[in-house]
Amino acid sequence: MHIGVFGNQGSWYVNELCRRGSERGHVMWPLQFEEFQSRVSGQGIELRCGEHNVRECDAVLVRTMPPGTLEQVVARMDLLAGLQACGTRVVNSPRALECAVDKYLTTQRLALAGLPVPETIVCENAEAALEAFERLGRDVVVKPLFGAEGRGIIRVSDPELAMRAFRTLERLGSVLYLQRFLDGPGFDIRVLLVDGQLVGSMKRIPKEGDFRANISQQGTGIPHRPSDREIELAIAAAKATGCSFAGVDLMYDHEQQPYVIEVNAVPGWRGLERACGVDVPGFLFRWLELA
Repeated sequence: MHIGVFGNQGSWYVNELCRRGSERGHVMWPLQFEEFQSRVSGQGIELRCGEHNVRECDAVLVRTMPPGTLEQVVARMDLLAGLQACGTRVVNSPRALECAVDKYLTTQRLALAGLPVPETIVCENAEAALEAFERLGRDVVVKPLFGAEGRGIIRVSDPELAMRAFRTLERLGSVLYLQRFLDGPGFDIRVLLVDGQLVGSMKRIPKEGDFRANISQQGTGIPHRPSDREIELAIAAAKATGCSFAGVDLMYDHEQQPYVIEVNAVPGWRGLERACGVDVPGFLFRWLELA
């Protein structure tokens, strides 16, 4: 197979996928969105990234959606949609990436699918955010709409500090995305799925003094055997967002009720492999080869 991997230059994940894919006999091409060119004519669509004709790829794996202007991001999504329409397998699909990259859209889709999510309020001005802060019990997590690995997430429980944070975000033109803080056991659970099949799961414990359990934020991952309910929620969340390759994050509240926190369409697995000893690239390539 010809397999392209969109990612950042020097990315460990891109290098690892290319190495492992080459070992399995595939032709692997590292690709960068910043280098793509598209030619559209009556004869069809030509898509190139650097020296590579991406139309020759049997499959494309997306490992990043780099920051850019609205036009740049839309054009990149159009590129992936064009590839998919021409018969190239895109993992994850443009529809899934569009959903998972947007926390508001993800939470909305999960809720509409009947899945438990933390109470969430989204608004655009500081006064509305302060009202939301009160409604959510004066203990909230404020998240950037677009973001990953726990970056930019803050917990606010003081009204004065909350108003300062909300005014700053309003001045920056940010959407204010507030979720009720789940005062549960202090860990979250990452469930990694490929096509609805469990690849591995770990419990992530925040470092001392932090509430974010992300491995990239120095959280600690330990092996976890998910319950039937946790697997059921993870599969349903991946389905609701259209993700074939999905990292689903779950948390519990103080009453031990589970909630779906996030669905990651570009899930990392470095920490999961260390914690659980699972071969994620092998699982992913076997799935691609059987399709």
